[in-house]
Amino acid sequence: MSLFIAADHRGFELKNKLIEYLQEQNIRVEDIGNYEYDPLDDNPDFAQRLAQAVLQKPDSKGIVICGSGVGVCIATNRFKGIRCALSFKKEQVEHARQNDHINVLSIPSDYIDLEMAKQLVDVFLKTQPIEEEKYQRRIKKMDATIDTLIKTMV
Repeated sequence: MSLFIAADHRGFELKNKLIEYLQEQNIRVEDIGNYEYDPLDDNPDFAQRLAQAVLQKPDSKGIVICGSGVGVCIATNRFKGIRCALSFKKEQVEHARQNDHINVLSIPSDYIDLEMAKQLVDVFLKTQPIEEEKYQRRIKKMDATIDTLIKTMV
């Protein structure tokens, strides 16, 4: 499994600490940026790069971070095949991973501390999706919605 991580300036410090944490656990993580603190950067730039990286490796996962977690969540969810959830609690991550098959976790750096972020990441990485038909059906409907929107725009 490949793991990608990205953050804007408000998530920059937390991203670097999470990379360190993951590496200490011998988990290989690829940093998608930003690579240096830039208070004028834009979160969609990094979220979109991460979404593209996750889509190129089907069994991969991603972690996106910004101050509220909302901006990066919206930006990654614009891509068909990405299922990103903004999470504040371990139970929420577990549910989203099992039932909604999220492949990207959005973390709000302004609202949670490093210890909680570590716990969210741990649950995200360890929880497996439930492969029942009803969950697969729901994912297909989400992707079909995107396909329909694209067709109506052409």
